[in-house]
Amino acid sequence: ALAVAIMGDLRGGILKQGEHPPRVLSPWRKQGKGLSRVKRDWIIPQIRVLENSKQVPEALVQIKSDKIFTGEVIYKLEGPGVDQEPKNLFEIDDKSGVIRSKQPLDREKHRSFTLKAFALSPSGERLENPTTIEIVVLDQNDNRPVFTQSQFVGTVSEFSIPGTSVMSVSATDADDPTTENAILSYSIIGQESVPPNAVTKVMFGINNETGTIYTRDVGLDREVVKSFRLRLQIADMSGQGLTSEGVAIIHVSDINNHAPQFRPAAYSFTALENRKSFEVGRVNVTDRDDPGTGNWEAKYSITNDPDGNFDISTDPVTNQGVLTVLTVPSDQDEYNLKLRVENVNALSSKAPNLPLSTATVQVKVVNENEAPHFREDPVLIVVPESVPPGTLLKSNYAFDPENSKLRYEISRDPERWLDINRDSGDITAKKSFNMRSPHVRNNIYRAVVKVTDVGGLSSTGAVTITLKETNDFPPQVVPVSGSVCKEGTPEASGLVVTAVDQDYPPHAAPFIFEIPDDLPVNWTVSQLNATHAVLHPLVLLEAGEYAVPLLVSDSGRPALSSFAHVNITVCLCDSSGDCKSAAGAVLGSSVGISFIALIIIMASIALLLLLLLLAVAATACGRRHHIRKGTGLLIGESEDDVRDNVFNYDEQGGGEEDENGFNIDLLWNPHDDPSTPGSYYPMPGFPRGKQPLRRDAPHNLPSPIYPRRPPADPTDIEDYISDGLEAADGDPNVPPYDTALIYDYEGEGSLSGSLSSIASGSSDGDQDYDYLNDWGPRFQKLANMYDPHARCVEMRCS
Repeated sequence: ALAVAIMGDLRGGILKQGEHPPRVLSPWRKQGKGLSRVKRDWIIPQIRVLENSKQVPEALVQIKSDKIFTGEVIYKLEGPGVDQEPKNLFEIDDKSGVIRSKQPLDREKHRSFTLKAFALSPSGERLENPTTIEIVVLDQNDNRPVFTQSQFVGTVSEFSIPGTSVMSVSATDADDPTTENAILSYSIIGQESVPPNAVTKVMFGINNETGTIYTRDVGLDREVVKSFRLRLQIADMSGQGLTSEGVAIIHVSDINNHAPQFRPAAYSFTALENRKSFEVGRVNVTDRDDPGTGNWEAKYSITNDPDGNFDISTDPVTNQGVLTVLTVPSDQDEYNLKLRVENVNALSSKAPNLPLSTATVQVKVVNENEAPHFREDPVLIVVPESVPPGTLLKSNYAFDPENSKLRYEISRDPERWLDINRDSGDITAKKSFNMRSPHVRNNIYRAVVKVTDVGGLSSTGAVTITLKETNDFPPQVVPVSGSVCKEGTPEASGLVVTAVDQDYPPHAAPFIFEIPDDLPVNWTVSQLNATHAVLHPLVLLEAGEYAVPLLVSDSGRPALSSFAHVNITVCLCDSSGDCKSAAGAVLGSSVGISFIALIIIMASIALLLLLLLLAVAATACGRRHHIRKGTGLLIGESEDDVRDNVFNYDEQGGGEEDENGFNIDLLWNPHDDPSTPGSYYPMPGFPRGKQPLRRDAPHNLPSPIYPRRPPADPTDIEDYISDGLEAADGDPNVPPYDTALIYDYEGEGSLSGSLSSIASGSSDGDQDYDYLNDWGPRFQKLANMYDPHARCVEMRCS
């Protein structure tokens, strides 16, 4: 067991060294000759050490072990302040067991230390169980109390009664709160007013224990004093110890104890007639309450304006009343208004009981020359784009309040489409409008009109012209040429066509495509959609060129139409759907032409040519007596024009007809201008004398020049044909002269004057051509040309 010798008394007092011998507190007592152990729950009292002791090193306590009687004992000490943080505060003498403090202690940093003492043998063997040593640092009043803020700010309402709590201040002390060293006391040691010396008596007190500041006296007037600055003091040890100072600022807040007053109470203003929402004048008020608050802000009202012609508002900066005209005061020349004013916040009960302040305002209405007015802005006009020039578009759209004479002019008209009467202002169309103009956007054209009165005042108004689309242009078929594969079925093969129209919807698409019913063709048209159709044959056609008449109409009201010939090439196609060359078409035909068949065809053509030459020669010999002097070989008594009569029709068959029998009339659309392209298309019934349009050939080839006469008078057929070939080669407007289907001259007054008269002495009217149908397919075209229907046409046209 360890015995503890305390250096000094147990109350914490420290004895000077050598003044008293150390006492040893032993938990053991001698009984007889031996030692007896007492209970193990012996409590060793705390060792109390005063902080900030300047007597260092200072012996605090000595421990002893009873093992010193049996051998040498070494003492060790462990714990905070020794070998743990904070280190080097305590030490122990390993021989004597005296514990000392090595430096002054600070209670505010470490209030106590718990250490463990050991008794060891020289070999390091633990001789006793460790003993706990607790060292308590005693407090000294070494810390001043401080306020928690450098400056405290509070507010108190003016005219507050004594005892009104204003604010609380607080302070702290780092000393031991369980001792008097930390018992604080608050006090006010000075008072200053703003403005200085506005109030000299003590207006505030403070609770010395809680720090609550309160009012002590009456007389807090915001109009007299704005704020107070208090010097505060805090002291520990109940006001007897260390002290510190602080500051408290107390503002006196305003209450609405002053009503606003008009200064002056009568006003006179003038207002220009016919003016709206403009300021007439301002009225002034005074208020002693705090500016910028609801206690100071004025609220105005007009008590005798039942019609609401005027309004009054508050200027937030100056607090003035701003009088404004709302509507036109035209029914009288003078207005007498009565105004009333009050605060935004209600008056305090401490304010004097006075009626609201009032003022009178006289407003005189003054006449003013006003600029002309537009009855609508913008001026709206809705017209069709094709309006005729001179059409009246708008009138009576402006007026002058003084009923003075006005002068009108167009100040902006980029396309110069408008005219205006300078006196009446009537706006008329100078020329038709154009929807395609860059100044027309979304079908709207904009202009500006300027109106000036006799006094020189002017106004400008926008003119918005909404153009309505009209049907001005007929649609045009595209494309006008194309190709169709011969191999396909009539239903599967065809040419897709569409139309273009310079008009805008709803006068453009959908388009209607059709083939005129009275034109005999082997083609039909099928509508694909609103803009496209397909042309396809009704029967299988031979390869060649075909001119298909097509009529297209738009959706306008009224609808416009145009007629076109679509040139379609029926050809053999390759795998990609393109037309083959002539040689490739023959060689690549699935049917093929044998060499023997080709020889037969060539021989047949040569035979026909021979028969033709013989017939011409025989005719020339038989009619030589009819040739007059100075005429050509094949020219008889008739002076009719000699011209080609070979036409290619789109139907199977066809061939040659006399010129006199080919007179195709033109159909005129009464809605169209005869001078407009596209207004005519071939139809029976057109007046004679017009140049016929060939249905069976592309319309874009130039027409041959007629009459074409033989260039010379040869003595025999061979010379005649040679000269004819030379003349034909020099004329690009006709087919080659040496083709078997061309008969350049049919003649008149001779049996050989026409193909229809070969080997016949009768005229065309008496000839029966039915026998031609028996000659086989090679003469089928010739038979069709001279059927009874063709004869009727020929007789009618001749």
